[in-house]
Amino acid sequence: MILAVCAMFAFIGGAFAQPGGLNLRSHAALILDAKHGRILFNKNADTVMPIASITKLMTAIVVLDAKLPLNEGISIEAADIDVIKNTRSRLRVGANLTRRELLRLALMASENRAAASLGRTYPGGIHAFVAAMNDKAFELGMGNSYFVDATGLNSANVSTARDLAKLVDAAYKYKVIREYSTTAAHAVAFVDEDRSLRFSNSNNLVRSRHWDIDVSKTGFLSEAGRCLVMQAKITGKPVIIVLLDSWGKNSRIGDANRIKKWMETGFVRKVRG
Repeated sequence: MILAVCAMFAFIGGAFAQPGGLNLRSHAALILDAKHGRILFNKNADTVMPIASITKLMTAIVVLDAKLPLNEGISIEAADIDVIKNTRSRLRVGANLTRRELLRLALMASENRAAASLGRTYPGGIHAFVAAMNDKAFELGMGNSYFVDATGLNSANVSTARDLAKLVDAAYKYKVIREYSTTAAHAVAFVDEDRSLRFSNSNNLVRSRHWDIDVSKTGFLSEAGRCLVMQAKITGKPVIIVLLDSWGKNSRIGDANRIKKWMETGFVRKVRG
């Protein structure tokens, strides 16, 4: 009887207990010391799952590796419209922006038409672009990752938390990605339409004075849950954080803050239902 009661309280007290004493709502997570390559925490780090718009980090890398002119104008076409999830976009068909602006919007605001147009205008078209994405994944040692489009709208874009840590590490080496993925807000001027639109970063943490973030990308699909990857400095040390399939609208942000607190003080605030 005593053993049964003890077991019951152990279950209640540790219902959310995870390795390292860190309690996270994300289904998969990984924390990596970016300087030394040491894993500080992992949870289901090798589970293959959809990654939604985290895909756009690879999209940016492939565009930049191709050294395509960033000041070249690109028009949004009907082919860039999302017919998979029917998501909305503030970029009208016919709008003309530079590749630089499209890259910025894809990274900071997770703009799907922007990302789609980047893939479509790659030399050889979207098929060549996707092949380049998978070639880059192989080069980076992302053996459990596979890409099928430039946006992440297709749930067949899959990876693992461990692989995505490699992607974030690679993305950090690009100054453009560091700048654009952490831009808090940006106004895009449409010269041909005599109008402008203001876009905000999909990761609210880039606007927080408590965070020092170098690379950021969010993602969401019903199949993927809410996802977040970052490279940030915590206690002055570069750390890569990967959070996949977080349930609840604010859970990935809560998990990120729990990680920060855990690293700063060793204090772990229990997840509340």
